[in-house]
Amino acid sequence: MALTNQDMVDLVAFRRSLHRIPELSREEAATAREVQAFLAPTQPDRVVTGLGGHGVAAVYEGREPGPTVMFRAELDGLPIEEISAIPHRSTTPGRGHLCGHDGHMAVLAALARTLGRQRPQRGRVVLMFQPAEEDGSGAAAVIADPRFREIAPDFAFALHNLPGMPFGKVALAEGPVNCASRGMRIVLTGKTAHASMPEFGISPVDVVAQLMPALTGLGKGGPLEEGFSMVTVTHAKIGEAAFGVAPGHAEIWATLRTLTDAGMEDLCASAEQLVLSAARQKGLGVEISYDDIFQHCENAPEAVAHLRRALEEEGVPYDRGQLPIRASEDFGRFGHRAPAAMFFLGAGENHPSLHNPDYDFPDDLIAIGARVFIRTLRNLLG
Repeated sequence: MALTNQDMVDLVAFRRSLHRIPELSREEAATAREVQAFLAPTQPDRVVTGLGGHGVAAVYEGREPGPTVMFRAELDGLPIEEISAIPHRSTTPGRGHLCGHDGHMAVLAALARTLGRQRPQRGRVVLMFQPAEEDGSGAAAVIADPRFREIAPDFAFALHNLPGMPFGKVALAEGPVNCASRGMRIVLTGKTAHASMPEFGISPVDVVAQLMPALTGLGKGGPLEEGFSMVTVTHAKIGEAAFGVAPGHAEIWATLRTLTDAGMEDLCASAEQLVLSAARQKGLGVEISYDDIFQHCENAPEAVAHLRRALEEEGVPYDRGQLPIRASEDFGRFGHRAPAAMFFLGAGENHPSLHNPDYDFPDDLIAIGARVFIRTLRNLLG
C-alpha cells in the first residue's frame, strides 16, 4: 500500500499546519481537532476522543479476528520560542513544535491514508495520538482512562526522529533505550531577618550552596549501562529581590536521570537523604516533591523483531546506533501493557538538535517512517 504523490503533498501540508499551532502538554485541543479532521476521510471504524486529556485514538478493524496493534504519536509542543524564518513557523509566541511531534503525527496520518483504502486482513489497528508527552503525564493518563481497556494493544510501536544521526538511518535495539527521569523540587523554609542582622533569621543560603554541588555529585555519569545516574540542577531561587532582607526561603530544582526505574528509586532515596540531613543541620523546614516523571523506555525483543523485519524488507539501513540515550520518553509506560518498541529515525548529522529554537522536522522523513510502520502492520495483520 504505497503512498501516492498526492498523499505526500497532503501529508507535508498537514505537518506544516500542525507546526504553526503548537500547544503545550494538556492543552492540545486544537491539535486534536486538526488530527480528527485529517483522519475523517479515511473513515475509521471508531474514533475515541478526549482520551487521557486531549488524546485521539482512531481504530481500523480487520476483516477477521486477530491482535490489536497500536502505533503512537504525540500531540504536544514545547514552551520555547521558535526563531527560524521558515514560512510555516509557529504563530504562537513562546511555543514551538521543536521536538518533531508534528512529523510523528504526519507519519501516523500516512498510515491512516493506507488503512482508509485497505483494512488489514485480521485484527485491528489503533492510531494513538497521545497528549502530554513532554511533561511525562500523557501515557499514564491515557492508560488510566477506562476507555483504553477497550482498545488495549497486543503490540505497541512508536518512532522518534533523532538529529545527529545520518538522514534516514534507524537506530534500534532491545532493552532500555530511554532513561528514566524526574524533576525534583526542593523547598527550604527558614525565617527572614533584616539584612543588617542576619543572625536573627534562619537563612537557607549555606544549604543551597552545599546542596547544588552535592546533588550533582550523586550522579555517577559515564557510559549508559546498569548503574548510570545523573543529576542536573536546573533552577535555584533564594529569597526575594531585595537588598534589605536576609532570605528565609529557597528552592532548588534538579532533574534526576537513571538508566532504569530501579535505579531511579535508589537515586531518589539518596537525594532525599542528602537534602533532609543538610536542612536539619541548619534548622530549616523542607518539602520535596516530584514533577515530569518518566519511566525508562524498554524495547521488548518480540516487538523489536517485527521492526527489524520491516526495516530489512523496506531496505532502510539500521543498527543500534548510540542506544540507549539519556533523553526520556513516556512511551515506556505502554510497554508495561504489551510488547512495545520504539525506533529512532535519523534527521541528519548536522540537523538542529531537538528542543533547539531553530529545529524543524524534515518532511522527507514522513515517507520513511510510514513505510516502516505500514510494513510492520501488514506483516502482523495481513
